[in-house]
Amino acid sequence: MKKKILVVDDDPNILDYLESLFSDNGYDVVAARDAKEGLEMAKKDVPDLITLDIEMPGDWGPRFYRQMIQEPGLKNVPVIVISGLSGNAYAIPKAIASLKKPFDREELLGIVKDAIG
Repeated sequence: MKKKILVVDDDPNILDYLESLFSDNGYDVVAARDAKEGLEMAKKDVPDLITLDIEMPGDWGPRFYRQMIQEPGLKNVPVIVISGLSGNAYAIPKAIASLKKPFDREELLGIVKDAIG
């Protein structure tokens, strides 16, 4: 069974790029355009990994993460932060990785493969 990745980002170009990148590499991908939608999707169908933008309209990444870890089924899902903000490594200290946009696709894929296969 394919591993599922939830991409949470408000930039439609990043969503499309990550959906294509992960799909082309054998993963099922679902995408959310904001934190609220992402949390609802994650609760409904728990992903194996989440990529998360920090700065989005409405709720932002760290708030999404705090809400996510309150959910018993979601608290152990690995998160990769992908953000244009500098210092994003400190936004979610328990993230398995923090990448700055623009990011290296091979580096991202390597992190994903190490985390979920």
